[in-house]
Amino acid sequence: MNELARRYGLSLSLTFAALTAFWLLALVILPNITLFESSFRPYLPLREVGGPKDVYSVSNYLTFFESPIHIKVFFQTVIYSSIVTLLCFALAYPLAYFLAKVANIKSVPTLFLLLLIPLWVSEILRSFAWFIILSLKGPLSAVLIGLNIIDKPVHWMWGLGGYSGVLIGLVYTYVLFMLFPLYSSMQSLDTNQIEAARDLGSKWWQIHWRVIVPHAKPGIASGCVTVFMLSAGSVIVPTLLASPGSRWFTEVIQQWMFEALDWNTGSAYAFLLLLLCIIFVTLMMRLFKVGLADIAK
Repeated sequence: MNELARRYGLSLSLTFAALTAFWLLALVILPNITLFESSFRPYLPLREVGGPKDVYSVSNYLTFFESPIHIKVFFQTVIYSSIVTLLCFALAYPLAYFLAKVANIKSVPTLFLLLLIPLWVSEILRSFAWFIILSLKGPLSAVLIGLNIIDKPVHWMWGLGGYSGVLIGLVYTYVLFMLFPLYSSMQSLDTNQIEAARDLGSKWWQIHWRVIVPHAKPGIASGCVTVFMLSAGSVIVPTLLASPGSRWFTEVIQQWMFEALDWNTGSAYAFLLLLLCIIFVTLMMRLFKVGLADIAK
């Protein structure tokens, strides 16, 4: 706070602090406290709310643990969100390295502009576009048939247990959220360290493993946390690109809240998803040995 006051003045620093506190209180803390409190209350008709039946219990959480289907969907969401995170890292890492250390500095803004253009389009429209591309008689099947690579149309969204379309859509939607932290952390690395390692006879993979990756750990952790949380909490992409036999955990939450109108059980399910994200953030911090301040940079 003292550093902010020296840099921006006391009044502007207090304004920043007040706006941040309001954002945290009104949009993060209070909604989650309400979510947590509702998750322990039973679903009752409006006339019975506050009556003798309106008591706190763990019955909403037991509903989850007593449902093998919902447990399966929960762990499938965890597994496929982790796969999306790994795929985004595999795609974003070489691109971030190219932009930070290889590409001409004058061309980097243009390349970033080209990468950002898809974000100008709504996520719903992008998901619909992938739905058309991956459909049974979509452009992808038509091109592959024209090239004699396949003999008949393929429903690309039904592979990998019905989650292939979801994986493609989520990777396409969130790969830039992995790219930006990686680029930021790699850009701060002194190029002389890479040249020194190369002059000392290090192979290319040794340079990345021993020089670049250790320096980029905060960016890697930040990108992994962001992509995993966005993927696990996505609703639009799984709804549009999943097969009839595959489900995402957020779809289960949505069904409890908007179809069954049981906001209490839906709150319990949503809090379990929030708990999962907190556990993932903690694991990433332990794995990469970074703090919240490093991830937030």
